[in-house]
Amino acid sequence: MLFRILGPLGIEMSNGESVKPWAPKNRAVLAYLCVNNRTAVSPERLINAIWSGTPPRRAHTALHVYICNLRSRFRELGLDASVLTTQSTGYELRLPHSSLDLNLFEAHLTEARDLQDHGELEAASAALGAAVALWRGPALADFRDMPAFTGIRRLLEEKRVYAHQRRLQLELDLGRHHELICELYSLIEAHPAWEAIYGYLMIALYRSGRTVDALRTFDRIRGILVEELGVEPGPQLQHIQRSILARDSWLESGADRGLAGLQVSLR
Repeated sequence: MLFRILGPLGIEMSNGESVKPWAPKNRAVLAYLCVNNRTAVSPERLINAIWSGTPPRRAHTALHVYICNLRSRFRELGLDASVLTTQSTGYELRLPHSSLDLNLFEAHLTEARDLQDHGELEAASAALGAAVALWRGPALADFRDMPAFTGIRRLLEEKRVYAHQRRLQLELDLGRHHELICELYSLIEAHPAWEAIYGYLMIALYRSGRTVDALRTFDRIRGILVEELGVEPGPQLQHIQRSILARDSWLESGADRGLAGLQVSLR
């Protein structure tokens, strides 16, 4: 069984069936406990989180009902009662490490760093690919309007962007520019202002002998940024464009200095 917060909240059964967790407040309690897995959360913190600082008069009673509802549903799913415990300091969800997608994501990132440090770039890229594949959309997507989740959602999105970009860089370093082009085009269609992806695409196209398409890619992102935000592309993207025009040797070398510092922004 896998609890998922990298996307809409959900539970994936061992047979592949997906379970959507129930009523809105029950789901909010479960999501907050998942984010704080294996850490006791006080009733006051939970109440503040699920009612966004404006709780009803009988909030403690309502919270107790939600906890009881979760325990009942957990039993229906075959989970032991000890998975959701009451501690002196609050309520604690005790999911096994492999039962929360966030834990698996973090483990893949750690594995990728270790592999890259040992020069195993192909395996590192595969680990990052596994990390990215765990995502099903923006983290905690069904709690966008709840301030209690704003910070963790932003943090997780930054980690998602890091994993994406690190893997793309490794794929370029491995000489897989041809294979990357379709994926990169798909990414910019989904996230048209994700500036770094245009940099990777420009380099992949250039290395594939498609210089004109690489320069058109720069024109495309420049048009989007100027029209929508009133800004020019960042200095690193401009550096890549100038390097393409000059046929700079680093573009073919696999070195990543042209991509260093590209804006990390997922829109």
